Amino acid sequence: MPLFGNSFSPKKTPPRKWASLSNLHLLDRSTREVELGLEYGSPAMNLAGQSLKFENGQWVSELGSFTGDRRELQRLRKRNQQLEEENNLLRLKVDILLDMLSETTAESHLMEKELEELKQNSRRKK
Repeated sequence: MPLFGNSFSPKKTPPRKWASLSNLHLLDRSTREVELGLEYGSPAMNLAGQSLKFENGQWVSELGSFTGDRRELQRLRKRNQQLEEENNLLRLKVDILLDMLSETTAESHLMEKELEELKQNSRRKK
């Protein structure tokens, strides 16, 4: 025999109402962003004393945040430009040398072929 009997049956809870107490869901997106502060801006970070901001898919240095020497930065940019120009010149020289090598190799093969033909002609005459 059960101790409490079969009389225990909990009442069903009534369904909850969906309506919110806030009327912010009725506002458009821009108003909600202003009201709730959802406009975060772009991500930013600070590395080695330099502030960087993420804009258009790239990390960009914020203006005026470079703590190093401006002259040093200009010197490095100028040196980088010089090295790029030197690299381009060296690539051009390599291309010219390869063209010259190809031409010389082709001439050498033609001369070898002519020499073989002359040797064959001289053997036939003998």
